[in-house]
Amino acid sequence: MTTLNATNPPIARPPETFTIHRKSIELSTTGVMYGVLMSFMGMAAINSQVNLLFAIFGMMIGILLVSGIIGRASLRKLSITRTLPEHGTVGAPIMLKYEVHNNKRFCPSMSLTVAETDGVEAFAVQPQVYVLHAPARASGLASTVVLAKRRGMHDLNRYQIAASFPFGFIRRAIEGSTHDSLMVYPAIGKVDPSIMQLCHGQPGAGSMSNASFGGADEFYGVREYRPGDNPRRIYWRRSACTGTLVAREMTHASPPRLLLLVDTYLTDDSLDSRARVERVIAMAASLVEHALEEGMPVGLVAWSKYWVSLSAEGGQRHRRNLLSTLALLPTNTANPVQDLLKHSALHERSPSTALLLTPTRPISGIPDFGRMVVISADSTEASSFTFHKAVDFKRCMPLDKETEANDKLKMSL
Repeated sequence: MTTLNATNPPIARPPETFTIHRKSIELSTTGVMYGVLMSFMGMAAINSQVNLLFAIFGMMIGILLVSGIIGRASLRKLSITRTLPEHGTVGAPIMLKYEVHNNKRFCPSMSLTVAETDGVEAFAVQPQVYVLHAPARASGLASTVVLAKRRGMHDLNRYQIAASFPFGFIRRAIEGSTHDSLMVYPAIGKVDPSIMQLCHGQPGAGSMSNASFGGADEFYGVREYRPGDNPRRIYWRRSACTGTLVAREMTHASPPRLLLLVDTYLTDDSLDSRARVERVIAMAASLVEHALEEGMPVGLVAWSKYWVSLSAEGGQRHRRNLLSTLALLPTNTANPVQDLLKHSALHERSPSTALLLTPTRPISGIPDFGRMVVISADSTEASSFTFHKAVDFKRCMPLDKETEANDKLKMSL
């Protein structure tokens, strides 16, 4: 059994989201004060033997009992339905909507608090909503805005409904479950135009667009006419001179392609190293957002328990695929940047600009990859990515990363 010392420090963990998990029955702060007053009233009645004081003491006990009974009755036959957005983004607010269904025939439910107990680590604070009134055989609506904290797929399952109606002395709570999932994308920040200029191509590379055959934009040359070609492309003047039918060869201009190589390799288990990896993922998500807005096809190569390669395309569907892939990237302790580059070389196209995003700038071992831009999380180019002040990269990682790190610590003890 080893002991923790300077050479074997504990793995630092960021603070987890504070979660309130209420008991099925408990006294509120008002209820505690009421209980103290009731005790004084009881002692005064016993000492003085005054009937009026006994009557007041009994009435106070009855009020406390009625509060618990009515509170329990108001929580019977309740269920909720969540309405979640299609996705969230780290550092951005998310609106969660709740509909509390009261399935009782006659009794309404008043003053309800709905709180999530599963998937809370997705948010900076525990999602809670207050529903003033849920009529019998009807529903009550409420919504709340919370800040997304961690990327990844988060499951919202168990919840608590609490009520302290009618007097607020006794708080009753019940638990329920209904499964929903929420995808949280990595943080997306502003990108300096100089970085986007690098994405279009290396300085001095020439045109910002690439020409390909088969279009109708610019004249490229002539070739022999083939059956099936558009007759309008026949170059009659040249055909008359040569005696052979020839057709014009046209091209169309297409935007340059961007291939993102996302290096998530961890050199150690420190929280700072993981924060640099999270910053790299957020930088990749920001480039995806801005490049697709400019009409530039974007591809991606990264390790996600296996090598994931997405070809350079455009459109909203491809954007969702790219951001979802980045959101679900796991801990990588087995595949360094050299493996990433070797795998990327199989998918790189000549018109593409390869952009390597890495936690630390590689010193050696980078093969000749043509047009490549390297941006590390601790370089001056990384300052060109501006993120909201609410984004804390030490808290952006999926929770399983922290769990794995602490499991390793427990095994060493």
